[in-house]
Amino acid sequence: MTWSAPGRVNLIGEHVDYAEGLCLPFALAERTVVEASVRADGRFVARSDAERGTTDLPLADVGPGSPAGWAGYAAGVLWALRAAGHPVGGMDLTVTATVPLGAGLSSSAALECAVAVAADDLFGLGLDRASLARACVRAENEVVGAATGGMDQSASLLCTAGHALLLDTRDGSTRQVPFAPADDGLAVLVIDTRVRHHLADGRYGARRASVEKAADVLGLPSLRDAALDDLGSLDAELVPRARHIVTEIARVGEVVALLDDGRLRDIGPLLDASHASLVHDYEVSCAELDLAVDVARAAGALGARMTGGGFGGSAIALVPIDRVDAVTDAVRAAFARGGLTVPDVRVAEPSAGAHRDA
Repeated sequence: MTWSAPGRVNLIGEHVDYAEGLCLPFALAERTVVEASVRADGRFVARSDAERGTTDLPLADVGPGSPAGWAGYAAGVLWALRAAGHPVGGMDLTVTATVPLGAGLSSSAALECAVAVAADDLFGLGLDRASLARACVRAENEVVGAATGGMDQSASLLCTAGHALLLDTRDGSTRQVPFAPADDGLAVLVIDTRVRHHLADGRYGARRASVEKAADVLGLPSLRDAALDDLGSLDAELVPRARHIVTEIARVGEVVALLDDGRLRDIGPLLDASHASLVHDYEVSCAELDLAVDVARAAGALGARMTGGGFGGSAIALVPIDRVDAVTDAVRAAFARGGLTVPDVRVAEPSAGAHRDA
Protein backbone atom coordinates (compact mmCIF):
# COMPACT_ATOMS: atom_id res chain seq x y z
CA MET A 1 0.00 0.00 0.00
CA THR A 2 1.06 3.59 -0.48
CA TRP A 3 0.58 6.75 1.53
CA SER A 4 1.57 10.31 0.62
CA ALA A 5 1.99 13.73 2.19
CA PRO A 6 2.50 17.13 0.57
CA GLY A 7 5.18 19.71 0.79
CA ARG A 8 4.04 23.11 1.89
CA VAL A 9 4.41 26.79 1.15
CA ASN A 10 4.17 29.19 4.04
CA LEU A 11 2.19 32.15 2.77
CA ILE A 12 3.30 34.23 5.75
CA GLY A 13 4.40 33.70 9.34
CA GLU A 14 8.05 32.76 8.95
CA HIS A 15 10.26 31.64 11.86
CA VAL A 16 7.51 32.25 14.41
CA ASP A 17 6.38 28.66 15.02
CA TYR A 18 9.02 28.23 17.73
CA ALA A 19 7.90 31.52 19.33
CA GLU A 20 4.31 30.33 19.83
CA GLY A 21 3.25 32.53 16.92
CA LEU A 22 0.76 32.36 14.06
CA CYS A 23 1.57 30.74 10.71
CA LEU A 24 -0.40 30.52 7.47
CA PRO A 25 0.88 27.64 5.31
CA PHE A 26 -0.86 25.78 2.51
CA ALA A 27 -0.16 22.33 1.10
CA LEU A 28 1.30 21.81 -2.36
CA ALA A 29 0.20 19.42 -5.05
CA GLU A 30 3.75 17.98 -4.99
CA ARG A 31 3.88 15.00 -2.63
CA THR A 32 6.20 12.44 -1.10
CA VAL A 33 4.89 8.90 -1.56
CA VAL A 34 5.87 5.95 0.62
CA GLU A 35 5.16 2.33 -0.14
CA ALA A 36 5.19 0.68 3.26
CA SER A 37 4.67 -2.72 4.84
CA VAL A 38 5.14 -4.29 8.24
CA ARG A 39 8.28 -6.32 8.97
CA ALA A 40 8.13 -9.09 11.56
CA ASP A 41 11.84 -8.89 12.37
CA GLY A 42 11.79 -5.48 14.09
CA ARG A 43 14.04 -3.84 11.52
CA PHE A 44 13.71 -0.54 9.67
CA VAL A 45 14.59 -0.91 5.98
CA ALA A 46 14.28 2.07 3.67
CA ARG A 47 15.27 3.13 0.18
CA SER A 48 14.59 6.27 -1.83
CA ASP A 49 14.56 7.12 -5.51
CA ALA A 50 16.55 10.25 -4.64
CA GLU A 51 19.36 8.52 -2.74
CA ARG A 52 21.75 5.64 -3.34
CA GLY A 53 21.78 2.57 -1.19
CA THR A 54 19.47 1.10 1.43
CA THR A 55 19.20 1.90 5.13
CA ASP A 56 18.78 -1.27 7.19
CA LEU A 57 18.99 -1.35 11.00
CA PRO A 58 17.09 -2.67 14.02
CA LEU A 59 14.47 -0.29 15.40
CA ALA A 60 16.27 -0.59 18.72
CA ASP A 61 19.24 1.24 17.14
CA VAL A 62 17.16 4.23 16.03
CA GLY A 63 17.67 7.31 18.18
CA PRO A 64 19.41 10.70 18.26
CA GLY A 65 21.81 10.79 15.33
CA SER A 66 20.91 7.30 14.06
CA PRO A 67 20.37 6.69 11.25
CA ALA A 68 22.16 9.63 9.70
CA GLY A 69 20.94 11.46 6.60
CA TRP A 70 17.52 11.39 5.02
CA ALA A 71 16.52 8.08 6.62
CA GLY A 72 16.62 9.71 10.05
CA TYR A 73 13.49 11.67 9.23
CA ALA A 74 11.57 8.49 8.45
CA ALA A 75 12.99 6.18 11.12
CA GLY A 76 12.72 8.99 13.65
CA VAL A 77 8.95 9.00 13.32
CA LEU A 78 8.78 5.34 14.30
CA TRP A 79 11.15 6.03 17.20
CA ALA A 80 8.99 8.92 18.42
CA LEU A 81 5.79 6.88 18.21
CA ARG A 82 7.43 4.04 20.13
CA ALA A 83 8.77 6.50 22.72
CA ALA A 84 5.21 7.74 23.22
CA GLY A 85 4.15 4.22 24.07
CA HIS A 86 2.55 3.16 20.80
CA PRO A 87 2.97 -0.42 19.52
CA VAL A 88 5.05 0.25 16.41
CA GLY A 89 7.18 -2.50 14.89
CA GLY A 90 9.51 -2.94 11.96
CA MET A 91 8.78 -1.37 8.60
CA ASP A 92 9.88 -1.77 5.00
CA LEU A 93 9.77 1.57 3.17
CA THR A 94 10.25 2.75 -0.41
CA VAL A 95 10.15 6.50 -0.98
CA THR A 96 9.42 8.49 -4.13
CA ALA A 97 8.97 12.24 -4.09
CA THR A 98 7.99 15.18 -6.25
CA VAL A 99 8.66 17.71 -3.46
CA PRO A 100 11.98 19.34 -4.41
CA LEU A 101 14.67 18.53 -1.86
CA GLY A 102 16.17 21.52 -0.05
CA ALA A 103 13.90 24.01 -1.81
CA GLY A 104 12.33 25.38 1.35
CA LEU A 105 9.09 23.51 0.62
CA SER A 106 9.48 21.10 3.52
CA SER A 107 10.39 17.87 1.80
CA SER A 108 11.52 16.60 5.20
CA ALA A 109 8.10 17.11 6.81
CA ALA A 110 6.41 15.52 3.79
CA LEU A 111 8.52 12.39 4.32
CA GLU A 112 7.87 12.36 8.06
CA CYS A 113 4.13 12.81 7.64
CA ALA A 114 3.80 10.17 4.93
CA VAL A 115 5.57 7.70 7.24
CA ALA A 116 3.39 8.79 10.17
CA VAL A 117 0.07 8.14 8.41
CA ALA A 118 1.43 4.85 7.07
CA ALA A 119 2.47 3.74 10.55
CA ASP A 120 -0.86 4.84 11.99
CA ASP A 121 -2.69 2.64 9.50
CA LEU A 122 -0.35 -0.34 9.45
CA PHE A 123 -0.16 -0.66 13.23
CA GLY A 124 -3.77 0.35 13.92
CA LEU A 125 -2.80 3.21 16.21
CA GLY A 126 -5.91 5.35 15.65
CA LEU A 127 -4.07 8.58 16.44
CA ASP A 128 -5.38 12.03 15.60
CA ARG A 129 -3.40 14.26 13.27
CA ALA A 130 -2.14 16.48 16.09
CA SER A 131 -0.55 13.46 17.79
CA LEU A 132 1.07 12.39 14.54
CA ALA A 133 2.41 15.92 14.03
CA ARG A 134 4.01 15.86 17.48
CA ALA A 135 5.77 12.61 16.66
CA CYS A 136 7.09 14.07 13.42
CA VAL A 137 8.41 17.17 15.19
CA ARG A 138 10.12 15.05 17.81
CA ALA A 139 11.74 12.96 15.06
CA GLU A 140 13.17 16.06 13.41
CA ASN A 141 14.27 17.71 16.66
CA GLU A 142 15.74 14.72 18.47
CA VAL A 143 16.75 12.15 15.87
CA VAL A 144 17.82 14.43 13.02
CA GLY A 145 18.90 17.31 15.26
CA ALA A 146 17.13 20.14 13.41
CA ALA A 147 15.59 22.68 15.81
CA THR A 148 12.44 23.23 13.76
CA GLY A 149 9.00 24.11 15.05
CA GLY A 150 5.76 22.32 14.22
CA MET A 151 4.36 24.38 11.37
CA ASP A 152 5.59 22.19 8.51
CA GLN A 153 4.24 18.96 9.94
CA SER A 154 0.86 20.48 10.83
CA ALA A 155 0.51 21.84 7.31
CA SER A 156 1.38 18.52 5.69
CA LEU A 157 -1.10 16.63 7.85
CA LEU A 158 -3.98 19.10 8.24
CA CYS A 159 -4.28 21.29 5.13
CA THR A 160 -7.31 21.03 2.84
CA ALA A 161 -7.62 21.91 -0.84
CA GLY A 162 -8.52 25.53 -1.58
CA HIS A 163 -7.47 26.75 1.86
CA ALA A 164 -4.52 27.95 3.87
CA LEU A 165 -4.14 26.69 7.43
CA LEU A 166 -4.11 29.25 10.21
CA LEU A 167 -2.03 27.56 12.88
CA ASP A 168 -1.69 28.96 16.38
CA THR A 169 1.46 27.28 17.62
CA ARG A 170 0.77 28.31 21.20
CA ASP A 171 -2.23 26.06 21.67
CA GLY A 172 -2.13 24.00 18.47
CA SER A 173 -5.50 25.28 17.31
CA THR A 174 -6.13 25.51 13.57
CA ARG A 175 -8.62 27.08 11.19
CA GLN A 176 -9.06 26.62 7.46
CA VAL A 177 -8.87 30.03 5.76
CA PRO A 178 -10.27 30.32 2.21
CA PHE A 179 -7.37 30.61 -0.21
CA ALA A 180 -8.04 29.84 -3.86
CA PRO A 181 -5.95 32.31 -5.89
CA ALA A 182 -7.23 31.13 -9.28
CA ASP A 183 -10.77 32.14 -8.31
CA ASP A 184 -9.50 35.73 -8.03
CA GLY A 185 -7.53 35.65 -11.28
CA LEU A 186 -4.27 35.20 -9.38
CA ALA A 187 -1.53 32.63 -9.02
CA VAL A 188 1.11 31.96 -6.40
CA LEU A 189 4.41 31.29 -8.10
CA VAL A 190 7.02 29.27 -6.25
CA ILE A 191 10.51 30.21 -7.41
CA ASP A 192 13.03 27.55 -6.42
CA THR A 193 16.42 29.29 -6.53
CA ARG A 194 18.15 25.89 -6.44
CA VAL A 195 20.36 27.20 -3.64
CA ARG A 196 20.24 24.28 -1.25
CA HIS A 197 20.09 24.71 2.49
CA HIS A 198 20.37 22.34 5.42
CA LEU A 199 18.51 23.35 8.58
CA ALA A 200 20.64 21.18 10.82
CA ASP A 201 23.77 23.20 10.00
CA GLY A 202 23.42 25.54 12.98
CA ARG A 203 22.21 28.83 11.53
CA TYR A 204 18.54 27.97 12.00
CA GLY A 205 19.24 26.85 15.54
CA ALA A 206 21.11 30.08 16.26
CA ARG A 207 18.07 32.14 15.27
CA ARG A 208 15.83 30.04 17.49
CA ALA A 209 18.24 30.42 20.40
CA SER A 210 18.19 34.21 19.99
CA VAL A 211 14.40 34.26 20.09
CA GLU A 212 14.29 32.12 23.20
CA LYS A 213 16.96 34.26 24.88
CA ALA A 214 15.03 37.44 24.10
CA ALA A 215 11.87 36.03 25.68
CA ASP A 216 13.85 34.96 28.74
CA VAL A 217 15.40 38.42 29.15
CA LEU A 218 11.97 40.00 28.91
CA GLY A 219 10.58 37.54 31.45
CA LEU A 220 7.99 36.24 29.01
CA PRO A 221 6.93 32.67 28.17
CA SER A 222 7.59 33.50 24.51
CA LEU A 223 7.84 36.48 22.19
CA ARG A 224 4.17 35.89 21.33
CA ASP A 225 3.51 37.99 24.45
CA ALA A 226 5.87 40.83 23.50
CA ALA A 227 5.03 44.24 22.04
CA LEU A 228 7.40 46.43 20.06
CA ASP A 229 7.67 48.84 22.98
CA ASP A 230 9.05 46.01 25.13
CA LEU A 231 12.10 45.43 22.97
CA GLY A 232 14.09 48.48 24.06
CA SER A 233 15.38 46.61 27.11
CA LEU A 234 17.06 43.94 24.99
CA ASP A 235 20.71 43.86 23.99
CA ALA A 236 21.29 45.41 20.58
CA GLU A 237 21.92 42.09 18.83
CA LEU A 238 18.63 40.64 20.07
CA VAL A 239 16.42 43.59 19.11
CA PRO A 240 16.15 42.90 15.36
CA ARG A 241 15.55 39.18 15.91
CA ALA A 242 12.75 39.91 18.36
CA ARG A 243 11.35 42.68 16.17
CA HIS A 244 10.92 40.25 13.30
CA ILE A 245 8.95 37.85 15.49
CA VAL A 246 6.62 40.51 16.87
CA THR A 247 5.92 42.17 13.52
CA GLU A 248 5.60 38.91 11.60
CA ILE A 249 2.94 37.57 13.97
CA ALA A 250 1.01 40.81 13.48
CA ARG A 251 1.30 40.51 9.69
CA VAL A 252 -0.24 37.03 9.80
CA GLY A 253 -3.29 38.44 11.55
CA GLU A 254 -3.62 41.16 8.94
CA VAL A 255 -3.37 38.72 6.04
CA VAL A 256 -6.00 36.43 7.56
CA ALA A 257 -8.37 39.35 8.02
CA LEU A 258 -7.96 40.30 4.36
CA LEU A 259 -8.52 36.73 3.18
CA ASP A 260 -11.63 36.43 5.35
CA ASP A 261 -12.91 39.60 3.65
CA GLY A 262 -12.20 38.22 0.17
CA ARG A 263 -9.41 40.74 -0.42
CA LEU A 264 -6.62 38.45 -1.59
CA ARG A 265 -5.24 41.06 -3.96
CA ASP A 266 -4.51 43.37 -1.02
CA ILE A 267 -2.05 41.09 0.80
CA GLY A 268 0.88 41.95 -1.49
CA PRO A 269 2.35 44.75 0.66
CA LEU A 270 2.32 42.45 3.69
CA LEU A 271 4.28 39.82 1.75
CA ASP A 272 6.78 42.52 0.82
CA ALA A 273 7.08 43.69 4.44
CA SER A 274 7.64 40.11 5.58
CA HIS A 275 10.52 39.70 3.15
CA ALA A 276 12.11 42.97 4.24
CA SER A 277 11.98 41.83 7.86
CA LEU A 278 13.51 38.45 7.01
CA VAL A 279 16.31 40.20 5.10
CA HIS A 280 17.19 42.97 7.52
CA ASP A 281 16.02 41.90 10.98
CA TYR A 282 16.28 38.12 10.83
CA GLU A 283 19.05 37.86 8.21
CA VAL A 284 17.98 34.53 6.74
CA SER A 285 17.72 35.48 3.08
CA CYS A 286 20.42 35.25 0.41
CA ALA A 287 21.31 37.08 -2.81
CA GLU A 288 19.42 34.64 -5.02
CA LEU A 289 16.22 34.90 -2.97
CA ASP A 290 16.43 38.70 -3.00
CA LEU A 291 16.96 38.71 -6.75
CA ALA A 292 13.93 36.49 -7.32
CA VAL A 293 11.75 38.70 -5.12
CA ASP A 294 12.93 42.00 -6.66
CA VAL A 295 12.59 40.85 -10.26
CA ALA A 296 9.16 39.29 -9.68
CA ARG A 297 7.86 42.54 -8.24
CA ALA A 298 9.30 44.58 -11.09
CA ALA A 299 7.67 42.24 -13.64
CA GLY A 300 4.19 42.59 -12.14
CA ALA A 301 3.89 40.58 -8.92
CA LEU A 302 1.57 42.14 -6.36
CA GLY A 303 3.92 41.03 -3.59
CA ALA A 304 6.75 38.56 -3.03
CA ARG A 305 8.83 37.08 -0.24
CA MET A 306 11.21 34.29 0.60
CA THR A 307 9.48 31.31 2.17
CA GLY A 308 10.74 28.54 4.42
CA GLY A 309 13.73 28.46 6.71
CA GLY A 310 15.88 30.60 4.43
CA PHE A 311 19.58 30.57 3.55
CA GLY A 312 18.46 29.36 0.11
CA GLY A 313 15.37 27.55 -1.06
CA SER A 314 12.35 29.25 -2.56
CA ALA A 315 10.55 32.55 -2.87
CA ILE A 316 6.87 33.06 -3.58
CA ALA A 317 5.17 35.74 -5.65
CA LEU A 318 1.49 36.66 -5.84
CA VAL A 319 0.92 37.30 -9.54
CA PRO A 320 -2.09 38.12 -11.77
CA ILE A 321 -2.69 35.08 -13.97
CA ASP A 322 -2.06 37.14 -17.11
CA ARG A 323 1.42 38.06 -15.79
CA VAL A 324 2.57 34.54 -14.87
CA ASP A 325 4.60 34.00 -18.05
CA ALA A 326 6.08 37.50 -17.91
CA VAL A 327 7.20 37.13 -14.30
CA THR A 328 8.55 33.63 -14.92
CA ASP A 329 10.54 34.75 -17.96
CA ALA A 330 11.89 37.84 -16.19
CA VAL A 331 13.14 35.87 -13.19
CA ARG A 332 14.78 33.20 -15.31
CA ALA A 333 16.43 35.82 -17.52
CA ALA A 334 17.78 37.74 -14.52
CA PHE A 335 19.37 34.59 -13.09
CA ALA A 336 20.88 33.73 -16.46
CA ARG A 337 22.37 37.22 -16.80
CA GLY A 338 23.93 36.81 -13.37
CA GLY A 339 25.53 33.51 -14.30
CA LEU A 340 23.29 31.72 -11.79
CA THR A 341 21.54 28.38 -12.11
CA VAL A 342 18.18 29.05 -13.74
CA PRO A 343 15.45 28.60 -11.11
CA ASP A 344 12.50 26.27 -11.30
CA VAL A 345 9.26 28.28 -11.34
CA ARG A 346 5.88 26.65 -10.84
CA VAL A 347 2.34 27.61 -9.89
CA ALA A 348 1.41 26.41 -6.40
CA GLU A 349 -2.07 24.95 -6.02
CA PRO A 350 -3.47 24.83 -2.45
CA SER A 351 -3.97 21.09 -1.99
CA ALA A 352 -4.96 18.35 0.44
CA GLY A 353 -2.91 16.98 3.33
CA ALA A 354 -1.52 13.52 3.98
CA HIS A 355 -3.60 10.45 3.20
CA ARG A 356 -3.54 6.82 2.11
CA ASP A 357 -3.38 6.57 -1.68
CA ALA A 358 -4.10 2.89 -2.25
